[in-house]
This record gives sequence, structure tokens and C-alpha cells, in this order.
Amino acid sequence: GAALPPRASKRDNAIYSNRITIFSKSYCPYCMRAKRIFKDLNEDPYVVELDLREDGREIQGVLLDLVGRNTVPQVFVYGHHVGGSDDTKTALSDGQLQKLLGKSQSQ
Repeated sequence: GAALPPRASKRDNAIYSNRITIFSKSYCPYCMRAKRIFKDLNEDPYVVELDLREDGREIQGVLLDLVGRNTVPQVFVYGHHVGGSDDTKTALSDGQLQKLLGKSQSQ
């Protein structure tokens, strides 16, 4: 069968070895909104700017295989797929995001 491209393992590593990973495009307003959510939580996400990378298109294809979407942003917390900008905003407002990050509402 077709093996994942060698860089896929790098992408997996990015997803699983960082607390927060955001697959983004530098000019995308939704991506900026997702990044701001984490900034407001005093979190420093690992951001992969697909438009600034030669393998960006390839990574986007792998994301499609992985989560069924190749739109950006795609947000992962501890390897858990949170989703896009709206999903991240919803997860923030219902407390799910803080739970994933191990932050309680009271902090």
C-alpha cells in the first residue's frame, strides 16, 4: 500500500509532541482568531504556517486524510483534534478547551 510521505511522520510528531499545534496560513483571518484564543489563555501554540512552507500543500493533503478536512486552521491540543476556528471558539466557551489544557475555570 501507499506509505505516508516521509514528512507525515514529522507532522505527526508536531501534533503529538507539542501541547498545542495549529496548522495555519499566515494571511488567514480565521487562523489569526484561533491563535488569539490561545494567546488570551497565555498559551504559546506551535504554529505550522502552510503557506510559508514548501511542503505546505503536502501537509494539507495529509490533514485531509487525518481529520477529513484540509481547511485551516486545524487545531490540536495534546494530539486531540479540536477542529477549526469556530470549533476552537466553541470549545473555549463551553470550557472544553480549558479542560484539554488542564486549566480549570477558576484559574
